[in-house]
Amino acid sequence: MAATPSASSPLVLLECLIAGTSHREGLKPYEPNLQIDQALTLSREADSTYDDWAVRVYTADADAMWLGYLPEGRNETIARLLDAGFKLGGRLTHKAWEDDWLYLEMEVLLLGE
Repeated sequence: MAATPSASSPLVLLECLIAGTSHREGLKPYEPNLQIDQALTLSREADSTYDDWAVRVYTADADAMWLGYLPEGRNETIARLLDAGFKLGGRLTHKAWEDDWLYLEMEVLLLGE
């Protein structure tokens, strides 16, 4: 029998990589600060000229670092939920360097009240 999430556990809506990390200035020296299970925040970029459903991903600390975006083609549902006022967040689940590219994976979470 599968374990049932507790009422306080956030629901995982999406598991994905964070796109565009190679274009984020300052991310390479910031990387040692990134920790697995670290909280992330999401922000809609409704005026993006490249993606109608653009969602930015940031660290959740006081000096938030812009890490990149939810991947195009996997972001529409999350963007619609954010537009509708749902409280969403994220959690860093994996980080690794692949040559000069910082590969980051995350979970998008539906947060409780």
